[in-house]
Amino acid sequence: MQKKNLVVIGNGMAGARTVEDILARGGGSMFNITMFGDEPYGNYNRILLSNVLNGSQQEEEIFLNPIEWYRENNITLHVGVYAESILRKSKCVLGQDGSIEPYDKLIIATGSRSYVPPLEGLTLPDGAYKPGVFVFRTLDDCREIAEYANGCRGRAAIIGGGLLGLEAARGLQNYGVSVDVIHRSNHLMNQQLDPQAGAILKSTMEQMNVGVLLGKNTTAVLGEDRVTGLRFGDGSVLQCDMVVMAAGIKPNAEIGARCGLRVQRAIVVDNQMRSLDDSDIYVVGECAQHRGHVYGLVAPLWEQAKVLADHITGNDRNAAYHGSKVATKLKVMGVEMAAMGITEPVDERDEIVQFTEPKKGTYKKLIIRDGRLVGAILLGDISKAAYLMQAFDRNTPLPEERLTLLFDIGAPSKKVTIEELPLDAQVCNCNGVSKGAIMSCVKAGKRSPKAVMEATRAGMGCGSCKGMVSEIVELACGGEVEEDPSVHYYVPGVPVTKPELIRACREQNLKSVSAVFKALAGGKEDPASKPGIASLLNTIWAGEYVKEHDARFINERVHANIQKDGTFSVVPQIPGGVTSPAELRRIADIAEKYNVPMVKLTGGQRIDLLGIKKDDLPKIWRDLDIPSGHAYGKSYRTCKSCVGTDFCRFGVGDSTTLAIQIENKFKGIDTPHKVKMATAGCPRNCSEAMVKDIGAVAVEGGKWEIYIGGAAGAHVRKGDILCVVDSHDDVLKYSARFMQYYRENAKYLERTYGFVERIGIDKIRAVVVDDSEGIAARLDASIAASIAAYEDPWKEAYKAARPTEFVSLLPVIQ
Repeated sequence: MQKKNLVVIGNGMAGARTVEDILARGGGSMFNITMFGDEPYGNYNRILLSNVLNGSQQEEEIFLNPIEWYRENNITLHVGVYAESILRKSKCVLGQDGSIEPYDKLIIATGSRSYVPPLEGLTLPDGAYKPGVFVFRTLDDCREIAEYANGCRGRAAIIGGGLLGLEAARGLQNYGVSVDVIHRSNHLMNQQLDPQAGAILKSTMEQMNVGVLLGKNTTAVLGEDRVTGLRFGDGSVLQCDMVVMAAGIKPNAEIGARCGLRVQRAIVVDNQMRSLDDSDIYVVGECAQHRGHVYGLVAPLWEQAKVLADHITGNDRNAAYHGSKVATKLKVMGVEMAAMGITEPVDERDEIVQFTEPKKGTYKKLIIRDGRLVGAILLGDISKAAYLMQAFDRNTPLPEERLTLLFDIGAPSKKVTIEELPLDAQVCNCNGVSKGAIMSCVKAGKRSPKAVMEATRAGMGCGSCKGMVSEIVELACGGEVEEDPSVHYYVPGVPVTKPELIRACREQNLKSVSAVFKALAGGKEDPASKPGIASLLNTIWAGEYVKEHDARFINERVHANIQKDGTFSVVPQIPGGVTSPAELRRIADIAEKYNVPMVKLTGGQRIDLLGIKKDDLPKIWRDLDIPSGHAYGKSYRTCKSCVGTDFCRFGVGDSTTLAIQIENKFKGIDTPHKVKMATAGCPRNCSEAMVKDIGAVAVEGGKWEIYIGGAAGAHVRKGDILCVVDSHDDVLKYSARFMQYYRENAKYLERTYGFVERIGIDKIRAVVVDDSEGIAARLDASIAASIAAYEDPWKEAYKAARPTEFVSLLPVIQ
């Protein structure tokens, strides 16, 4: 049977999940699948963006479908390409890059965007947002907010007091920014909470030093060239340095309207998720309107995806979507809550059961009609959430003793509560996984929480049910849960720990990534594991490491940082932040010659040329004739410095010369995650050396304090003092020794602050300074070998390792 063409517009959570469900029903043999995705990535978990902003998760951890997944499933992905229009008569989709994709069946999964209220002064004359104005919807938004907050260290205003706004507030606090939340309603999270619960949440937030302004209608953004404040409808003004819009979402339905589909709030669909005007066009997710409702939570989107996949593959032609009962369990600003159904009584039969304890931040409210739950709010204490959500979803009769709905009378243990849950009780609302499914998975041999979560998808959405999943696994295992050994693997694709991997590579003389997979993973290569292995091999073998093209991220392959539009940035080395008029003139001339869209000073005292086309990279490197600044990889990045004793009247140590020595010594050294350093000429710490991965601070008496494990990004942490030394040479020696110890013992993608906290400063100090394990000489020799093997990657301007590497191609992944 000849395959039909299936085109999917949208590569977000709804679109990618629908394709997963189609593939699970044999769709790979029915369709040639092509997808358009606006963002230059695979699919990631948008729910977890707030975790990336607040630093509790790395970007890499939230990806659901990396680029390799599309290749493995024979999906053509137009990555970073916006689908401009649908031609229904000729049945094809036009991409903004000029691509044309014919379809037999089409799925629109364009999702939604942040709603931006029409405020005076929001934009510059060219239509771009005024510097300091942000939306919070994508990974790029998250990065831009973090970068700006890190630099402004002032006051941020969040417009919107819903879930997203409060999560943004929590994330921004970690950057040392004072935060105010402005909400038009008279209480927070008015879609999920009633006024009394909203007041308790407001009090809790204020205790966390977040300002809350309610009943405020924002009318204008103040400031000529950048944000300086907000004006409200009552004439009052709030001074601030940045504004984040989190006032709701707006469905991306325009592409449907342009091709003649019926659009109200979103594209209107039937019970099979087809548009009302064209049975070959399906719509799923936040851009779909079903029976007047547009759903923004994950669970309804998954239900829609299942129905669509069943219908389009013929797996179940009678599959129908009848709407969703919306219930959610989440954590906001560290406060747990659950909400379902209505928030206020609407019928004379409605009965209210309520408990409040404001000082403890606890609020519970049930709305019962004819003995069944029609609405509930739980704030602070959600121990009864699982039972209540089950009762709400199934419309089951409730016990007459209403108090038992709010409290465990007689204080039964949590385990009893888990035991009493029926097998058909839904545990994971995001992915529709029941207690019975988890129990069956354990009986089938998956005896660890991680293995069960991977097999069932439970806990893989918002993550709020992970604790319950673990309890059910423990119950099913009779308390004998197996520890999943993979949690200790250095990378998921090679089933050994980091020490075992290092030992095997040395004993078996494994010097390439492919050799590691062949010897230690049965020859099965895992693309996601390759960069971590490549980094480790470079640490072990230095100049003997055998490079392989596909073992590195695009950044490391082209020695530049890819941007959201597919262009790159070029950051030349400027040791210690010291440059010359001639060097500046050369950089300026090159920026003009290649029409560089932006020239920006970085926080690391460098100059960043942004918006470079890939095929221009070698030409710019040649013209610059300055070594690479390595501002793109998991490696040593830069050493920031103050003026030191050269000009500063407070300086007690030559921080500038030391920074230059550091830069020239460690440039390009691979590390488990990026390493940033700084030197300060006195304890005033102008260069922020105390919050760098490694920092050196001059103190009286010609001595230097060496700090390690500092952080000033999403996490803010003052580093621990490793030791106090007498000279530049000693700073270099102990910094290098610690760096090598970190390279050999840290987890892949573990920053130094996490590593220092995990290992402990006392243990590190004993090994690195006191040589308690007798390995100091080996550590010194190992990093010296890596330093000696360094080659400036920008020398590829004269002879590229792969001649086609710097040829620009259409942004299509096949």
